[in-house]
Amino acid sequence: MKIQHSTSKDIDSIFRLYRIATEYQRLKFADNVWPDFERELVQKEIKEQRQFKLTIEGKIACIWAITYNDPEIWGEKDNMPSIYVHRIAVDPDFRGNNLIADLVEWAKSYATSKGKQYIRLDTCGNNIKLIRHYTKAGFEFLGMQKLQKVNTLPSHYHNADVCYFEMKLS
Repeated sequence: MKIQHSTSKDIDSIFRLYRIATEYQRLKFADNVWPDFERELVQKEIKEQRQFKLTIEGKIACIWAITYNDPEIWGEKDNMPSIYVHRIAVDPDFRGNNLIADLVEWAKSYATSKGKQYIRLDTCGNNIKLIRHYTKAGFEFLGMQKLQKVNTLPSHYHNADVCYFEMKLS
């Protein structure tokens, strides 16, 4: 298992995992499905070294992106030094391997190296299994609410209940 920055060579694989995740969302949570993300967004994240991959035996098993600010979603809490994890997608061949535990260990180390005090993530919709999954991985579930300012956010945030998760680093 290896975690590293995604590269431009990974873009097709990244979008394959986004498509698979979106198809899964359509089946399980039809009210809340990821939109088609722009390639330019992912290319920018790669260039800024904010897109990551977890590989197992050379195959991309999981991807995610991070930001250092997320005021549209986190509001006033955004002023606390944090990394925000977004768009976690797992290859179906690797589901059930608790890759979130590997991602969390990496995120703890990465966030600490950047002087951050929190790891945060959010999901849309009242997905009880996902809430359990993230709390089991060590995140505190902070609750759920509708966002007020969604104009600049992807469409899956519009009119969605957003679940907030946070992990305080020592």
